[in-house]
Order: sequence, then C-alpha cells, then structure tokens
Amino acid sequence: MSGKYRKYGGFLWTEAAVAVIVMGVILVTFALLLDGFRRFNNYQLVRQRCIAAAGAQLDSITATGKPIRDEDIERLWPKLNVSIKKSPGTGQWQEMTLVEVTACGRSFRNEVKVRLSRYISQDRPSQDENAAAPTAEGK
Repeated sequence: MSGKYRKYGGFLWTEAAVAVIVMGVILVTFALLLDGFRRFNNYQLVRQRCIAAAGAQLDSITATGKPIRDEDIERLWPKLNVSIKKSPGTGQWQEMTLVEVTACGRSFRNEVKVRLSRYISQDRPSQDENAAAPTAEGK
C-alpha cells in the first residue's frame, strides 16, 4: 500500500510551492501599492500646506497691508519657501495692485509649487484713519 501513495507524493510539494509563489506575488504587489499611496498622500499633504501658506500670506497682505514675517512662515510651515511678487494692475484692474504669492515645497523627489494671486485695492483706508475719525453720535 505504501507504493500507491508514493506515486502522488510530489504533487503536494508542487501545490505548496505554487501557493507560496502566488502569495509572494500578492504581497509584493500590495507593498508596491501601499508605497504608491504613501507617496501620493505625501504629495497632497505638501500641496495642501503650500495652499494654506500662500492663502494666509494673501489674507495678511489684504487685511493689514503687510506680509507675514519670514520667521512666522518658517515656524508655521517648515520646509516651505514662500515668495511674494507685486505688480500694478492692467486693463480694468489699473487702480489695483496684483499680488502673486508662490509657495514651494518638496515631496520625496517631486517639487510642489502653488501660485495664488489676488488684486488688492491701493486706496484702502488704514486702520489709524478709522480710529481717529469722529462720529456724528459723539457731538
């Protein structure tokens, strides 16, 4: 009886080897997919940080007329480079100033660059003028 089972003895080893190879291919594919998702998520995180930094810089210039200090930019958004470019408006925007803020960062080997722009009115009253103006109710 022992001879009857020896005839099919190598089949079990072949089946086990194929199963191990298939599982190995599945695990390698899964690892590559996870690495791709990790890189994509990191790129999106850096991009979102660039958008936040550029938007905050534009909001600061619009509200106060001054950009956020470089020390604060470095503290809030480390490893980002934020630059500002101002130019006079053209066409129907002649009476305004075009402010372009560019934020750059790195995600692995890729450079992430976001440019936001906004027209800002030049004849905006300062905060001191509003505080010093007398009101009609005070008379």
